[in-house]
Amino acid sequence: MEKIAISKFKATCLAVLEKVRQTGQPVLITRFGQPIAEITAPGAGLKPVRKLGAMIGTMKITGDIVGPIADESDWDAARE
Repeated sequence: MEKIAISKFKATCLAVLEKVRQTGQPVLITRFGQPIAEITAPGAGLKPVRKLGAMIGTMKITGDIVGPIADESDWDAARE
């Protein structure tokens, strides 16, 4: 990781940001030798999120979702 003093960063800010964008390599900003900020490219280190099928294999069906509510003989449609 490249380290750069804050005074040099202030003078070359746009160039440093463009370099990070193109290379994807982070830059550490220091003040008196102590790190104060880290510049990384957007999405660096983030794992892409799988949307379709993301929950596959995480559920287990243990039975019917909805059981019988009442006896079929109570229904009007079953009488005819």
